[in-house]
Amino acid sequence: MKVVTTALPEVLILEPKVFGDDRGFFLESYNRKTFAADTGVDIEFVQDNHSRSARHVLRGLHYQLVRPQGKLVRVVSGAVWDVAVDLRRSSPRFGQWVGVELSADNKRQLWVPPGFGHGFVVLSETADFLYKTTEYWYPEHDRSLRWNDPQLGIAWPIGDVHPSLAAKDADAPLLEGAEVYA
Repeated sequence: MKVVTTALPEVLILEPKVFGDDRGFFLESYNRKTFAADTGVDIEFVQDNHSRSARHVLRGLHYQLVRPQGKLVRVVSGAVWDVAVDLRRSSPRFGQWVGVELSADNKRQLWVPPGFGHGFVVLSETADFLYKTTEYWYPEHDRSLRWNDPQLGIAWPIGDVHPSLAAKDADAPLLEGAEVYA
């Protein structure tokens, strides 16, 4: 596995070794020993999630204030633009974000550690998005941050299209008034 650092050093792009021939391909999507050795992060995943979304669906920016989740995310069908935002008030990079395209074609994964908000927008007709989490989902601790907060200035690659949003995401607070990590 190749690990690519981002502008937020804790957020990592993972490029698996892909073995392909005329029959198709094989890749190891997760191996705890390899993940720990290559990233320096030795964690336990407790839950796997799978979502399917249509073009221009934007999910996020989500985080869990208590019992924060680390997420290892990937796309197995279609393409998304995936974003992680540093929500640790004590961090020198508080409020900064990184974005990367994840797709079935590039087979990249993104490690989003606890303390970061996460979201994505679908670029293809549909996308199947899979992710492992380091903590269970607790709806009472679930939070959203406004996807188009001008303070964040996230450059979502959707032009003038208004994305399809869940009500909780459309009504999410701006960073200035959001509950964040210490």
